[in-house]
Amino acid sequence: MTILKELRPVMPILIGASVMLSLGMGVRQSFGLVMPALTRDIALTVSDFALAMSVQNLAWGFLQPVAGALAVRLGFRPVMTTGAAFYVAGLALFARADGLTGVMLGGGVLIGLALACTASAISLAVGARSVPARLRSVVLGAITATGSLGALLSAPLGQMLTTELGWRAGLLGFLALVVFMLPAAWIAGRVDRLTPPTPAAGDISAVSPRVALLAALRNPSFLVMTAAYFVCGMQLLFITTHLPSYLAICGMDPSLSAGALGAIALFNVFGSLFFGWAGGHWSKLGLLGGIYIARSIVLACYFVMPPTPASTLVFASAMGFLWLGVGPLVAGSVVEMFGLRWQAMIQGVAFMSHQVGSFVGALGGGLLFDALGSYDLAWRLGVGLGLAAGLVQVTFALMRPPPAPFRPTPA
Repeated sequence: MTILKELRPVMPILIGASVMLSLGMGVRQSFGLVMPALTRDIALTVSDFALAMSVQNLAWGFLQPVAGALAVRLGFRPVMTTGAAFYVAGLALFARADGLTGVMLGGGVLIGLALACTASAISLAVGARSVPARLRSVVLGAITATGSLGALLSAPLGQMLTTELGWRAGLLGFLALVVFMLPAAWIAGRVDRLTPPTPAAGDISAVSPRVALLAALRNPSFLVMTAAYFVCGMQLLFITTHLPSYLAICGMDPSLSAGALGAIALFNVFGSLFFGWAGGHWSKLGLLGGIYIARSIVLACYFVMPPTPASTLVFASAMGFLWLGVGPLVAGSVVEMFGLRWQAMIQGVAFMSHQVGSFVGALGGGLLFDALGSYDLAWRLGVGLGLAAGLVQVTFALMRPPPAPFRPTPA
């Protein structure tokens, strides 16, 4: 009750950021549900669809640092509301697509741009600025947890509309949900009115964007975290893009795909809350490595045997618990290393690596499937790289002491 009372003045901001993140991420995670019907209807291949989703992730990743810098210069409200408007426009174009160009521009470029302005880096920066340091990790975990709740609504809705009325109706159903991102972004934009927090040791608020970026790129802890984040993106986008196709190939009921995505979303709530809490007690970088190792083990256990409805839901639940727990850990690590002002921009640099990995996971999975007729090599590569990234991250976190506070060179 004491925490809730302390958070009451900023609760509208936190709720707005959470709803914006939840709807944007929930819809984006459900695009794989329309892939089988879409590719059949407009004569695209699996790798064509995967390419569009990969372009979405690249646009999101490369524009994320730009969106973070603009939020500092212009304010969070104009950046977030513009992003929500681009999401609506992107889905409208996606739903009208008659070939690869429409899918690429609507589902790829425009939605990627929208996510750069509304998704995790921006939402978590809003949350971090709204609360005191001692509550920050828990609040970041709570915002991340809500980021998957949208899939509990969007996945069943998209599956039902796609099955009954076709894939265009499924995308229009997603569009109806995304419209609510506009008021959510406007309310979350109240963060611009808050008094900036007092800079802590290591904060680089007073420096220019260029100096802030150089500080990040010279920090070994940040570089290792960013490299491991590449593998994180590769694993997750491979699953969300190709799991529905894999289950269809194995003869599973189409509704199982929506059920699996729903289980991922549900258990991600528990995982995000847990890792948000854990990040306030133990090494955030060490916890990140543990997540990557655990994910790889779960991935290997699932794909080594033919899928069943029960094994698929167990797999989805375990992966869900490990899904977005990286969010509060990465955001909290960036704040600890560099402070709050340039958090969204520096976190965007790390996220760029994540999205390049997403590009490789989504497109690479499609190319390997088209070439080999199966996903066997794709999941084996995902497991091997995930184990390697996790072991390096844990080893580095254990062997290297916490970085010294950044101090800009006096003029």
